[in-house]
Amino acid sequence: MTQAGKELVTSSATPGQTQGPAGLGGSIDRALRSLGWEQFSGPFFRKYVALFLAVICVILLSSALLDIWFSYWELRAALVRVQHAEAVTAALRIEQFIDSIEQQLHWSVQLPWSADAVEQRKFDGLRIMQQTPAVSELVQIDPSGHERLRVSRRAPTVVDGGTDFSADEQFVEARRKKIHYGPVRFRYDSEPFMAIGVAGPRADSGVTIAEVDLQRIWDVVSSIKVGQHGQAYVVDSGGRLVAHPNISRVLEHTDLSRLPQVQAARSGVGATSQNISDSMDLSGQPVLTAYAPVGRVGWFVFVETPRAEAFSTLYGSLTRSGALLLAGLVIAFVCGLVLARRMIAPIHALRASAARIGSGDLAHRISIRTGDELESLGEQFNAMAARLQESYATLEHKVEERTHQLEIANLAKSRFLAAASHDLRQPLHALGLWVAQLRDPLPPGQRQRLIERIAAAISEMNDLFNGLLDVSKLDAGILSADVSDFEIADLLAKIDRTFRQTARDKGLSLRVFRTRAWVRSDKILLERILLNLVSNAVRYTSRGGVLVGCRRRGKRLRIEVWDTGPGIPESQQQYIFDEFYQIPDPDRDRRGGLGLGLAIVDRFRRLLDHPIALKSRPGKGSCFGIEVPFAEPPTAGRAPPEAVQAPHETAAAGLVLVVDDDPMVLDAMRGLLESWGYRTITGSSHEAVAALVADAPRPDLIVADFHLSGGMTGIETIELIRTAFGADIPAFLISGDTSPERLQRARAQGYTLLHKPVSPMALRSLLIKLCGKTA
Repeated sequence: MTQAGKELVTSSATPGQTQGPAGLGGSIDRALRSLGWEQFSGPFFRKYVALFLAVICVILLSSALLDIWFSYWELRAALVRVQHAEAVTAALRIEQFIDSIEQQLHWSVQLPWSADAVEQRKFDGLRIMQQTPAVSELVQIDPSGHERLRVSRRAPTVVDGGTDFSADEQFVEARRKKIHYGPVRFRYDSEPFMAIGVAGPRADSGVTIAEVDLQRIWDVVSSIKVGQHGQAYVVDSGGRLVAHPNISRVLEHTDLSRLPQVQAARSGVGATSQNISDSMDLSGQPVLTAYAPVGRVGWFVFVETPRAEAFSTLYGSLTRSGALLLAGLVIAFVCGLVLARRMIAPIHALRASAARIGSGDLAHRISIRTGDELESLGEQFNAMAARLQESYATLEHKVEERTHQLEIANLAKSRFLAAASHDLRQPLHALGLWVAQLRDPLPPGQRQRLIERIAAAISEMNDLFNGLLDVSKLDAGILSADVSDFEIADLLAKIDRTFRQTARDKGLSLRVFRTRAWVRSDKILLERILLNLVSNAVRYTSRGGVLVGCRRRGKRLRIEVWDTGPGIPESQQQYIFDEFYQIPDPDRDRRGGLGLGLAIVDRFRRLLDHPIALKSRPGKGSCFGIEVPFAEPPTAGRAPPEAVQAPHETAAAGLVLVVDDDPMVLDAMRGLLESWGYRTITGSSHEAVAALVADAPRPDLIVADFHLSGGMTGIETIELIRTAFGADIPAFLISGDTSPERLQRARAQGYTLLHKPVSPMALRSLLIKLCGKTA
């Protein structure tokens, strides 16, 4: 035994030092003394045995309860299915009984009334009485409502009795519905019967009314037996008892409409399954009930079994489960004692050794030889101590590495703040100076040049913000690659057209070597990659030129962008694809960039799975190459690309509702939209918009800012306006928030989200697309 185990034995065996706790702990101590295991008595030992006992108790009790629960529902479902089948069978037999009577009555109203047809009808009536024993009396009425023939089993046959039935409910309803079922009545308070009226297919056919003895229905109900005390009964549409095994209840005109199962059947509750299950019988005792409707007459057949009888087998199962649970607890208690005895010594050894390791003695090792998981746990403690020793030895290095990473993160943040401060302040500063010049009278030519410069500054700021927006879209995961096969020549031609004039203005040569190769990629994303690469090359090259060409690399086409710019030092090449990173060079042209161009290139090419390579020599230039998979050109001639139709020059003439909390934005939007010919309504909050909606006509388009006062969002405001007008009005959102969460939420709701500052051309295109009207 280990030293910790010996200490435990010594401390536990000393008389008078410990006293067993009350309750379960005291019972465990008494059991240990009876087995001669007093040395193992202790708090942990008692807790382990109690826990083991509790776990087994919970498992056994849960198993027993679940078994009883499922047995209860399965037994109940089976009983209800049997009862429902009996109810359906009885309902079908009742319907067949009534249907046979109806068929006989239909034959008696096929011919029109005439003076010489009475004898024939008398013969037909007697035949019906003979073939249908349930019919006790038959009355035939002519179209005017007068009795022409009465055949009865209790009285002589009467011909041309002349009784006027024209106002009688049975005659009127039979003429109107072609068939009428009267209420259940009792002759001499002992014989239940029902009148059935059948009208002929023509207006001159008349009506036949038959009194039907319902004794046959009592025979059907009496034959149904479910268990020893189960029974069936029938109620009419008003809830009155029609048939019951105890005929005296029927003769008492018993009203069962108060019973829950009858109320549920009459109201249609449970009409799908027609199983009411738990309810009460006539004596107020709980029963299991199922019913089936008798569709022709609106009656209901109920079959019920007392709950005590239905679940008698379940009570025996409860007794057996209780006995098994008690036996399991006794066995669990004994097993807990045995297992705890074998665990306590090595566990105390583990505790003592862990305390030594925790106090700093990392060289200490645990020695346990039990051949089970406790020995494995001791080995894991030893491995942990060894790793702690190793970790402690390298802790200072890790702290230095983490500090270096934090410094890099802070440096990246500082680069972004410096870049944003410089690149955003420059156009803002120029805008302030140009706006100040516009306040003074200027010649038309000079004013136009200032407006062009202001537009250029705004475009430069838009490019900066669009770079941030591209990163946000990628972070939000709303960009996906739309891969297709296309000819690379069109894309290279666009690169040539886009940058030729810019390169010429800087005195640079731009050479784009075209190829007829076909590639497989996302045309738009690949275009953005090449535009960023060529834009950087033209921007940072001050002499020489830029070359764009293609090389074959196995199954891929490598598109290369060469420049004669300042080059990238090798020490900086690993950072240039990071966000907000710019090479520290005071002579470098920093206009129009926050250090996001190459970061966006890297993200796009990862999305497309296109490898990218960089070769650069400081003072000589750089070469960026991106590899794109080849694609097979189409066998037939490719159709020329469709011409992109520019937005219609004529402004749309719709009514636009603009919602924003910034007065300047509202004023600017109103002026711009009205200059394009739109009628405009503006509001600064959802309360103001609600007031406008109350008096204004329905708008053709809604433009809402994403963030509004009072915690409202543009999405909620749009939905309120649509609800107020009762129409799905087209709408889109504008926001200065480029966070990925906003992009994801707008896309999930199906809204287009434009980010401030919005390009007027993009705004106008979207207005024309959504408004759908032109002046």
